[in-house]
Formats: sequence, C-alpha cells, structure tokens
Amino acid sequence: MVCASLLFSANVLAWGAQSDAEHGLKDAEISARVEGILKQMTLQEKIGQLSLQFVFGPSASIESNLAKGELGSLLFVTDPHERNRLQHIAVEQSRLHIPLIFGFDVIHGFRTIFPVPIGMAASWEPELSKTSQAIAAREASAVGISWAFAPMVDIARDPRWGRIVEGSGEDPYLGSQMAAAQVKGFQGEYIGQPDHLLACVKHFAGYGAAIGGRDYDESNLSEAQLRNVYLPPFHAAVKAGVGSVMTAYMDLNDVPATANRWLLHDVLRSEWGFKGLVVSDANAVKDLTSHGFAANNQDAAVRALKAGLDMEMSNGPSAISTKLKSSYEEGMVDLQQIEDADRYILEAKIRMGLFEHPYVDEAHAVSILNSRDSREEARSAAQRSAVLLRNEEHVLPLHPKGKKIAVIGPLADSKVDTLGPWSFQDDLQETLTVLDGLRSKFGTVSEISFAPGVQIPPRFVPSPFAMLFPKKTGEQWNAERAAQESAKAVQLASSSDLAILVLGEEQDMSGEYASRTSLKLPGDQENLLKAVVATGKPVVLILLNGRPLDLRWASQHVPAILEVWYPGTQGGIAVADLLDGSAVPGGKLPFTWPRDVGQIPTTYDHNLTMHPNDQDKR
Repeated sequence: MVCASLLFSANVLAWGAQSDAEHGLKDAEISARVEGILKQMTLQEKIGQLSLQFVFGPSASIESNLAKGELGSLLFVTDPHERNRLQHIAVEQSRLHIPLIFGFDVIHGFRTIFPVPIGMAASWEPELSKTSQAIAAREASAVGISWAFAPMVDIARDPRWGRIVEGSGEDPYLGSQMAAAQVKGFQGEYIGQPDHLLACVKHFAGYGAAIGGRDYDESNLSEAQLRNVYLPPFHAAVKAGVGSVMTAYMDLNDVPATANRWLLHDVLRSEWGFKGLVVSDANAVKDLTSHGFAANNQDAAVRALKAGLDMEMSNGPSAISTKLKSSYEEGMVDLQQIEDADRYILEAKIRMGLFEHPYVDEAHAVSILNSRDSREEARSAAQRSAVLLRNEEHVLPLHPKGKKIAVIGPLADSKVDTLGPWSFQDDLQETLTVLDGLRSKFGTVSEISFAPGVQIPPRFVPSPFAMLFPKKTGEQWNAERAAQESAKAVQLASSSDLAILVLGEEQDMSGEYASRTSLKLPGDQENLLKAVVATGKPVVLILLNGRPLDLRWASQHVPAILEVWYPGTQGGIAVADLLDGSAVPGGKLPFTWPRDVGQIPTTYDHNLTMHPNDQDKR
C-alpha cells in the first residue's frame, strides 16, 4: 500500500525547469506568447479551442469551423495527407492561424502492436513499457498524431470489467511505476521532443471501481481507498510530467468525475500542482444530463468548465461549442474561466512545436510505417509478458522434431484476436498468429495441422467502437457444422503426438463496453478442451484474453497452461519461442486470479480481520 503521507508529498514536477532548457522554451516566453494570442481572439474563437471533435470522413461543417478558427482539435485522423489538408485549412484560412492538435487512441502500439497493457504490466518491467510506448510515439507522430489518449492507469479489482485489459491490474505500486514509465515513453524527456507525443493519463478517477464491474456505472469509494489505491498511479503520472489528463465517465461518490471540482481542482491542480490540460472522455459533458447532474447541455457545459475541465471531446458539435457563448452572455460563466482553459490548450500546442511545424512529411511517414526495426522489440515484449501458469509432466519445453502437432482452437489463426482490442492502425498482413508462428518455427521439422474445433458466439450487444475494428469474415456454423468441426478437431488430436489448444476471448470481449457476467471460456471452448484432453495426448493450453478466466477444470487436467494475453504483431512467433524454450516466459500475474466469479472482489492486499478457524485461539 502507498500511504497518504507519501502520496501527497511536495514532489511535483512542473512543466518548466530542465525540459524547457532542453527545448529552448522558457515558461515566461510561453506565457507571453499565450497572452499575446488570447488578446487577439474573439469570444467564439476562444470557445472553439475548447472542443475536440471526432472525424470519420469529410465534413463541411468541420471544415467551416476550422476556417473560422472555431475548432481546436480533431480525433481519429491518421492519414498524413488528410491530416495535412485539414491543418492547412486551420492554419492558412483562419484569422489567427492557430494550428490543430490531432489526437488518437495509441494504446499498445500504432503500426507495430505490442501486448495489451495488462500483458505489459505482467512483465513487471517499466522500462519495457517505456520502450514500447516510445516506438508507438515515433510511428504515430510520423503521420501527424501529436496527442495519445494513454496511458490508462485505472486500478481494476473486478475482472468482469472489460477495461481491466487496458491498465496494470490491481496493485497501486505496480500501476504507479507503469504509469510513469509510459508517460516518459510517450513524451520523452520533455514535452515537444521530436518523435514523441503528448500523453494523456486516464480516466480521472475511480473508473475501475465501477460497481459490479459494469462499464460506466457509479463508483463509491472512501477517501482512504481513493488516496491509497486509486489515485497513486495518476499522481505518479503527474510527477512524471504528463501533459494532459482525461476525466472519467462515471459518478464518483454521487458527483460525476467530469464535473467534480474536488477531483479536478482541489486534488489535481491545488494539491498536485498539475499544469497541463484536462479533457473529457467522449461525450462525457453531455452525459452529465444522463447522470441527472445537469438539467441540459448548457447547464452541463457550465458545470464542467467551472469544475476545472478545459476541453470537451465529442463525436459531434460539443455542448461547450454550442452553449458556452449564450452562457457567457447570460452571466453563467465569466471570461476568465474561458481564458484559463484556453491557456492550457494553447500552451500545449506551443510546447509541441505545432506553431512552427504544423505539417508532417508524408514521405517520411511512409518510411517510418514500413520500417521493421521495431518488430524484434514487439517479439521480446510478448515473450516477457507471457505467464506460465502450469507446467506438469515436463510437457514444456517442447521437442518438436519428428512430431505430429495438432493446433486447435478458434483463436489459433485469428490475426485480429492476436492483436487484441484498441489496435486500429496495425498491418494485419504482417501479424503472426500462433499457427503462423508454429509453422514458421517448427514447420520444417514437424507436421503441423490445424482445426478450429469451435466458433465463439458473437457478442449480443455490439460495441459502439466496432466500426474501428476489422470485421471477421465467414458464416456462423449451424449445429450440424459445429458438431462436425468439433469431431474433426478431436480426431486430429487423437492422431497427433501433441495438441496445442489456443482458447480464450475474442478481442471485442475485452475493452470498453465489454463487461462480462461470467469468467468462463466463452462458447463451447471448455467442452472442446475436455474432449481433446480425453484423447490422452499431451496438451498445452495457450490463453488469449484480457482478464482472468475460470480455469478450475483446466488447472486440474491440463498439464501445461501458458497465458499470452493478446500478444500483438509478433505474438505468434513469440509463442513458438516460448514453447520450445528459446525464450523463457518472464511474466508474473498483475492481479489476483479468482477461481470463481463468486469470489469477486478478491485482492492480495485486503485487510485481515478475523479468520473463523482462529476463534478458539482468542
């Protein structure tokens, strides 16, 4: 545990000092530039800087607002040519030539995909995370992304919550170390360092404690829990110099985080001395009305701004952009509150060098994205993140020479599921599945055959972010086809010397909007596992997943179990390295693994009170 007295020490890293000396910018110079810009801005231009809007294609209204200087930031523009086109409108057609800042969800890689964050946390190596995020920053910044909406540092103690996959698990110390390392990886030694991004630590705060593990639901936490468990990773990110903070969706103790002045002002600004900008999560300001906290969008915009929010993220015209001018005219907010928010945003753009270098070199972007220099780092990260859960009867390492190997399971040859959630700009063609990796490494010395065995049923409620992920192809099997495929897989195992089963969750079963009521292997996977084990052949179970799963049966009947999470671009070859002993699985679990969902919540550091078997000893 991290005690409150340590958590709130005076060790606060300001934006200036060493970083400014290296960057050639002084705080006073930046402040003077900001004030000079503010003096020239109209009210509508000042309000426009406070909005970050989604872009999924050409939009006349967005381009009109850019030309008028009434929109400050865009999200989801990753084509460097389109990015430059929009930036030209903002810089050359607007009155004051203020550049846009382009943001993107760079979570565990950009083109080169690393293991998901919970997997990286399993390495217990902050430097590994720092290196991976520096690579992601280099690739993303090459196409013109200046702002990454990561790291996510929410402590997660309910594995039913889908976003456990994005963080570092249940421990505040590990979470703090990983948070600081990722900030340094994204930003470098100072904000604005070439080939780096502005980091955004999220979601402030308590999001991971949503009741029942239900995404977006309320959190009710004592101040002791907040300060000792849920806030330390955020504080570590602030001390590491993070440039921005994203607010959480949910109610924290009956006050929505996006309009929670205690969080955004008293703790973040006053206690920690944070000097960066605060942005909402998508549509979180408008959702203040859903909470019943705001009467309408105008009330929501005013409440968020007064609480300490600087920028609203939305997938359409924001509450701030449409309602703040009338709120000012009606005396609901004053000019200083608007300008204070603008100062943080303009300062970030100046520090990132966007006024001097608003455009990107499109040829350079192609060169960086086509480079394979980072692939070995991704392979190593997948090896060091993997956790060996069980190895009995000397099943591992494998000696594949001359063996018939059956590779079975619905995830064994799925590129999308090898990458995992929150990977939007990957190159699927170069992604190595487990089957790819085994064939590449063992194909010349052993006979490798594949059967999926079962299909995982699709989610009943599709994620609102499904449009961002590649779609799986192929028809759903009917009952007859399902029986045939299962029998084929069992027969393949029976005729082989060894069976490697690749089971777990499809990538859209983890992440945002992906909570589960059960931790069981989805679909008919456990029955397939039981049938293959019943053949009597040695079995290795490889898990692709973003949360602990119910392994009660497997832990008693499967001799070798290897947790590889969603291992990323080089995941398949990394798994092959681990299976034959070329690499050693370096991971340790970053959370308590429950045997049954009924045990939740259970953590290693819960307070001991009374044990029923000790009553007679008192």
